[in-house]
Amino acid sequence: MSACGLVVGLCLVGPGRLAADDWAQFRGPNASGVSTSDKRLPTEFSQEHNVAWSTELGDGLASPIVVGGRLITTAMVGEQKFGVFCFKADTGEPLWHHELDTGKLPRITPPNSHASSTPASDGKRVFVYFSTLGIVALDIGDGRQLWRAPLPVPAYLMDWGAAASPVVYQDVVLFNQDDDLAPTLFAFDAAKGNVRWQTARPDMLAGYALPVICEANGQTDIVVAGTGKLKGYNPIDGKERWTCNTLVRTLMTSPVARDGVIYISVQSYGDEKRTLKFALLEWLDTNQDGLLARSEVPKEFWDRFDKSDKNHDGIMDNAELDTGFQSSENMVGGGSTIQAIKGGGQGDVTKTHLLWNLNKTKAPSNLVSPLVIGDQLFIVKKGGLSSSFDVATGKKHWELERVGNLGEYYGSPVAGDGKIYVPGENGFMIVLAQGPTRQVLARNDMGEQCLSTPAIADGRIYVRTRKKMFCFSEEAK
Repeated sequence: MSACGLVVGLCLVGPGRLAADDWAQFRGPNASGVSTSDKRLPTEFSQEHNVAWSTELGDGLASPIVVGGRLITTAMVGEQKFGVFCFKADTGEPLWHHELDTGKLPRITPPNSHASSTPASDGKRVFVYFSTLGIVALDIGDGRQLWRAPLPVPAYLMDWGAAASPVVYQDVVLFNQDDDLAPTLFAFDAAKGNVRWQTARPDMLAGYALPVICEANGQTDIVVAGTGKLKGYNPIDGKERWTCNTLVRTLMTSPVARDGVIYISVQSYGDEKRTLKFALLEWLDTNQDGLLARSEVPKEFWDRFDKSDKNHDGIMDNAELDTGFQSSENMVGGGSTIQAIKGGGQGDVTKTHLLWNLNKTKAPSNLVSPLVIGDQLFIVKKGGLSSSFDVATGKKHWELERVGNLGEYYGSPVAGDGKIYVPGENGFMIVLAQGPTRQVLARNDMGEQCLSTPAIADGRIYVRTRKKMFCFSEEAK
């Protein structure tokens, strides 16, 4: 909506090309959570210590991104106003902000926020997603809106609300909208906003896994995790190349791809027999009669309800509910697993490309994505329980050991300068030493709830709390 002066803009790296140290999407390069910079990062910091700058934003859970010396993030700035903010990354000086009218907002379940999707950038443009608006492209230099691509408003049986984020691959913007009604993987032209291709994922349930890029066996795949299956798609036309059918129901976490191998850590409540039906009866069956009435289902799903209600009595019994909202071809249940899967396959690779599988461990979180750094796969979950495994073999370094911070965990860990940064919902950031032995270096107080994933760029760590943005650095001393 507004832009800062030309002089400020000229002080920054010219837009158009990503630098090696940029953090241009959720969890940085290819959603890895790993900074490739060798610059020093602070170990001890707080709302009052080692603060390079901070600013008030508004409610939101979106992680920040850093591109060409600019930090971009989002927030709700009014009841039906969505704001995109751009700051000078080293000083916090405002460069521009752009506000969008959202219209009537869909239902959402706390602690989610309507501003929960992390932006992405190709160096020229910033791409943001909002449930009622779709994908919006803004000029990174001055915040002008360049194009908007409307999308169906996602529908969730249990009203979780939207939280998926766009990513950029070459000249396309990828967006995976796995909801409970019409899950689809989209690819938009980054410059013009037209749909290059879209691929339906009808056997999926609601989830928030980010697409990642895997290069293996002479091919490049867009890899997307979802209910029961990890799938690889052709980036040119979106056609499915391969599937590994080893996952669990309802995925919130994203995989990590490195050196041709995809690592994933997932947890879904209940055992392998707990299909979606049991969750629906727990959360939607308000009178607890063991049946699901039409009036107990969100209106968006009434058409689907009617098609499954074979005798048209307005009630879904056990048999009707089995496949009423879950694909009969993907009746996977709950459980937890950590896996390493070789990329570059064709067809069903379930029996050929699974390198190792820890399906008896309780280490995974249903919300926090894994971190693969060096020879280590690191995970943290509710209660501050951390685990670490060898990436080559899955052999345990340690399992379910506390990091000294109880509570919930929503943001995912990131790493840089030999350290692992772990945000807790209660506002404390735990810093550990990278390596096969658990070593807690610091417990840092951010001052308010932290449900977002930090960003690392140019020797600074950027932390989004519920309503503020902080930049911490060693130089801030």
